[in-house]
Amino acid sequence: MRRADRLFHLVQLIRGRRLSTATFLAERLEVSERTVYRDVADLQRQGVPIEGEAGVGYRFGAGFELPPLMFSQDEAKALVAAVRLSQPWLDAPLALAAEDALGKMLSILPSAARAAAESLAVYAPPASYNGLTAPVRSHLQQLREASGLRRKVHMDYSDVKDATSQRTVHPLGCFYWGRVWTLVAWCEVRRDFRSFRIDRIQSLRVLDDCFQPVAGCTLADFLRTVAC
Repeated sequence: MRRADRLFHLVQLIRGRRLSTATFLAERLEVSERTVYRDVADLQRQGVPIEGEAGVGYRFGAGFELPPLMFSQDEAKALVAAVRLSQPWLDAPLALAAEDALGKMLSILPSAARAAAESLAVYAPPASYNGLTAPVRSHLQQLREASGLRRKVHMDYSDVKDATSQRTVHPLGCFYWGRVWTLVAWCEVRRDFRSFRIDRIQSLRVLDDCFQPVAGCTLADFLRTVAC
């Protein structure tokens, strides 16, 4: 990769994330971390408002905007594939938003690129074929929104042995495993992380009570336990 292309790609990687570590950038660019440090320093000297430092991470300064970019045909095809494959597994509002976003993206493409993206021969069966029932999609939406708002959830849950329990949890994230969605949450009953199959949730209620990130109880903490 030419250095000019690498610098452009570096800017786009930092632009697309709230915080990018040198390790992440080096892996994506297939260079050493020392090269990333040098490239970032060169961009900063040229007036690109990249904030951060080695060992912490990099981001753009508040209010900085780059002009919109045009997608390549392969990038447009990748986005079409991602939306087509994900829509049957998303809750209804998110699936509709994905379709609307895809339409906006396609509308700015040159006619040839748009035709190539829309003719991509990659499809997924509709939701009726994958067992994602209306109650599951409704619960997925509620849990997704509660996680974003940091609202506690009370639910009636039936485990693999059909034993039922009532739980009040802090919803941290929804994970898709192929035909099954699970909720990762901090359980107030068990005082620990727990994963719940969303199709085994009998009923749920989003509470007015909010939860705050506490060290040892966050999604990042859970992901670290999984990685160990």
